[in-house]
Amino acid sequence: MKSLRLHIENQAGEPLAARLELPANRQPHHFALFAHCFTCSKDLAAVRNISLALTNQGFGVVRFDFTGLGESAGDFAETSFSNNIEDLVAVGTFMAQHYQAPSLLVGHSLGGAAALVAGAMMESVKAIATIGAPASLTHVKKLFADDLPVIEKKGYAEVRIDGRPFTIKQQFVEDLRSRDLLALVRDLRKPLLIAHSPQDKIVNIDNAAQLYQAAFHPKSFLSLDGADHLLSRQADSHYVGDVLSSWAKRYLDLKKDQRPASDSQVVAHITDDGYTTQIQAGPHQLVADEPEKLGGNNFGPTPYELVSAGLGACTAITLRMYADHKKWDLQEVYVHLDYHKVHAEDCLACEDASVSGKIDQFHRVIELIGDLDDDQRARLLEIANKCPVHKTLHSTIDIQTTLKKD
Repeated sequence: MKSLRLHIENQAGEPLAARLELPANRQPHHFALFAHCFTCSKDLAAVRNISLALTNQGFGVVRFDFTGLGESAGDFAETSFSNNIEDLVAVGTFMAQHYQAPSLLVGHSLGGAAALVAGAMMESVKAIATIGAPASLTHVKKLFADDLPVIEKKGYAEVRIDGRPFTIKQQFVEDLRSRDLLALVRDLRKPLLIAHSPQDKIVNIDNAAQLYQAAFHPKSFLSLDGADHLLSRQADSHYVGDVLSSWAKRYLDLKKDQRPASDSQVVAHITDDGYTTQIQAGPHQLVADEPEKLGGNNFGPTPYELVSAGLGACTAITLRMYADHKKWDLQEVYVHLDYHKVHAEDCLACEDASVSGKIDQFHRVIELIGDLDDDQRARLLEIANKCPVHKTLHSTIDIQTTLKKD
């Protein structure tokens, strides 16, 4: 995904560090804004994985660090939950001014609570998703419950959250007490997705039940069975991202003229973060990757598997068209494909005996289902070899490569 560094000023004029991630063709149909969990950052693996899933589906995503956290300026000790909401609104305003106002808000843990409050305030937001969010903001105090007496007495205390030291002041605690999150959710009237793990040991699953009961339809619940609060397992965050992107599209206006387009028929994009490659093929988004044993993330088929898929799809479509034209009873077609590099001398089908070294070989097995006689089956086998992709792979191919000018 295309990633751009952004520096956005909060209400105090301090810079917030953010990243804008775009689909391969850099033309998102909608923008999403992501709020990370309490004392986390925009670079948490779960945040990045969910953002990847969204960009794979054509969204633009902005993820940022709240004031005093990650790469953002400011003093975390001087912030409050209200400041988190102000940060979200400030980033949303920046997006509206420079790109497009966010249609989707996603929040993790306390960031989910902030997304609910900010989402109610932001007219552009049409859908909100929370992940492991609390139903009551006082729940956050459990993270530093042993330090509350010191905070009450001195006005502040240095607490340790997830092994890291943070200064929490009385103003932060009082701000949490002043918010009635459930009352806000009852008045929200926006599509809401509540994702939560039954095994969440930081924010109990009962919080999800309270949020769900308070909300009006359309509302959805996504059970993250087996996941921890931070979605530490890669599979869990990718699951959230995949479901979230599909869910959000149901509630966003995706007219045909809004779907991502490009001057090129296909655009492939890769960053410096592994081999995962986003592909924009017309209005469709795909992902290519390499297996984990080769250093990839295995998030999608390999390039050669995509080539095989193109041959298989073209074969099946060609047979379907031919059988329909002939009015033959071809009910189903399965095209099984394997790709290998083989030594030329081992290739019995090689027309050029002078070929040396290794050659590319696709092994294609066609399965035809229907009331077809032997002559019809033999003719369909001949037609398979006439599919356009098959002909392209057998022809002389000219690939002209140039560097794009800035």
